[in-house]
Amino acid sequence: MTTRVDVRAPFRLDLTANVLRRLSTNVVDLFDGTTYRRLIGDAAAPALLSVTQTGPAELTVELDGSGGAFDVEVLVGRLLGIDVDLTAFYRAAARVAWLAPLVAGARGVKPPRYPTLWEACVNAIVYQQVSIHAAGAILRRVIERHAAPVAVGAERLYAFPGPQTIVDADAEQLRAMGLSIHKVVSVRAVARAILDGALDEVSLAQLPTPELMAQLVVHRGIGPWTAAVVALRGFGRLDLFPMNDSGVARSVRDLSGRTDVDVEALLALLGKQRGMLYYHLLLGRLAARGDVELATVPGGSQAP
Repeated sequence: MTTRVDVRAPFRLDLTANVLRRLSTNVVDLFDGTTYRRLIGDAAAPALLSVTQTGPAELTVELDGSGGAFDVEVLVGRLLGIDVDLTAFYRAAARVAWLAPLVAGARGVKPPRYPTLWEACVNAIVYQQVSIHAAGAILRRVIERHAAPVAVGAERLYAFPGPQTIVDADAEQLRAMGLSIHKVVSVRAVARAILDGALDEVSLAQLPTPELMAQLVVHRGIGPWTAAVVALRGFGRLDLFPMNDSGVARSVRDLSGRTDVDVEALLALLGKQRGMLYYHLLLGRLAARGDVELATVPGGSQAP
């Protein structure tokens, strides 16, 4: 099934896919420079989603497999944030001398979301208090051990293992893959909470952000930072920014060239779309490593 999907310009599939993926070693989300792909739905019989940008405000979406179970526009809207209007963020960021060139160069990135609350929680827990590369390597080992690969051209793509799979997994094997005992207990607790309905995405999505956070932090392994990441990357709550993150502090220092940036004042200036700073800091780190290419903006800034 092939569908044409309109997007709110500006939009760049390459940047949006890369902030969703985080790392080029991601085996769940693939981006080959032109097409974003992932397996969705039941991990035992998933559908293959392929998204290509065919115009400044247009995507071509293919869904092979059990496509009838999905609303393509809703699915792509969630994964890639195609309908989000970032005008307010652009205007605010243009007032910050060091941030304005980064935001201008990354113009078109949208806030992506994981397709399920489960995937958002697992990623947030695994990435707690370790480097992005260490967490990515650990999660990749867990996925490759508990999911069967599907060949997509020369690449191998994996469906994200479901909560029952992790509940049934051997705890010592999970630890051998790099998860601490705390994280093993946490991801399995979240899995059980999702399976028994104690963590219900539909109900949580209806809550205002403060109440959503309050409901998330009662679950084992989900503290304020983890809850903020889940709310941002799982529910699209741009009014949140994960604080107390050493990676954030390092990125702000490196990208601004300063050690005295008042992050709280910056977040206040960015207002209800402050969560976009999280994605732009990630893009800045990816660009510094040569993993993504940002636009060159004359004069180092761009009007909103």
